[in-house]
Amino acid sequence: MAKRIDVSGLTAFYGSHKAIEDISMTVEPRSVTAFIGPSGCGKSTFLRTLNRMHEVTTGGRVEGKVLLDDEDLYGAGVDPVNVRRTIGMVFQRPNPFPTMSIFDNVAAGLRLNGSYKKNELNAIVEKSLKGANLWNEVKDRLNKPGSGLSGGQQQRLCIARAIAVEPQVLLMDEPCSALDPISTLAIEDLIGELKERFTIVIVTHNMQQAARVSDRTAFFNLAAVGQPGKLVEIDETERIFSNPSVQATEDYISGRFG
Repeated sequence: MAKRIDVSGLTAFYGSHKAIEDISMTVEPRSVTAFIGPSGCGKSTFLRTLNRMHEVTTGGRVEGKVLLDDEDLYGAGVDPVNVRRTIGMVFQRPNPFPTMSIFDNVAAGLRLNGSYKKNELNAIVEKSLKGANLWNEVKDRLNKPGSGLSGGQQQRLCIARAIAVEPQVLLMDEPCSALDPISTLAIEDLIGELKERFTIVIVTHNMQQAARVSDRTAFFNLAAVGQPGKLVEIDETERIFSNPSVQATEDYISGRFG
């Protein structure tokens, strides 16, 4: 079940360094929200705060609130591992487990989270690979290493692995940056299908990609190098790309900087 994310007054730190400051936004369920902005403006940091992945880095902490359907993800007693199970993540470069088969890559999270009968596991792996538009390409070689797939196939394998545990939200940090144009198109088509089941947030440096795949777009920027990143504006994607409210957004989209 896709869920809504409400962020209010969120500031993230790495040690004493303030990476992003005072960000508030709502991400609607069953939609795609794209984060755009120049390098170093905090897009990926903010994405990682949504499932507490930034805490994996030493000194990572936040101030402010992140609510998932009114549940405070940073509340007392909330287990970050459970948060990451509910809010899955796909990274910039495909990262299948290199020593595992295609089947075992998809089943890895399921085996960590509980015990399944073989027929149950088989059904979930098939459903997940079909959901990632990969089943027809790999169904006859499920026992082969996942690392033997092409880059685009590996990224779809990672998406299958992420959706196998039935998260409510899927975070994607530049999922196409290491892929060729044909593989990129396959991932973009897949994102359009997945939003029927999941809330999706994607970081991208590709303006055309943001315009193609997202329902809403958030533009991030920073005042100067070393300053914290901030949310400049968030709106319907069509409006952001045709008539943004802030001049800096128009300047970035039109290529005047960044």
